[in-house]
Amino acid sequence: MDISSMMEQAKSMQQKMARIQEELSKKTITGNAGGGMVEVTVNGQGDVLRVKLEPMVINVEEAEMLQDLITAATNDALRRAKELSKQELAQLTGGLNIPGLTNFLR
Repeated sequence: MDISSMMEQAKSMQQKMARIQEELSKKTITGNAGGGMVEVTVNGQGDVLRVKLEPMVINVEEAEMLQDLITAATNDALRRAKELSKQELAQLTGGLNIPGLTNFLR
């Protein structure tokens, strides 16, 4: 394999990665906690887009519980976004786990 062929393949892969990143930024994933009382929506790159709280969980006396639920829902959404990112990249890499390439989350 000559160097120009390798450079062409690298350029093609870079273009595909940019396309995947763009697609991931448009996909949304929702995580939840407390049986759905708290929902956090992120995009495929891990940006938090929305936090939804059921009115019944908004209680000043239980602020610590609400904070825990928001944290749990956010972590759930981010785990799901990371999994989506890995699935999308597996299509590009043919299932190979390339260190540093399998996580688009910022």
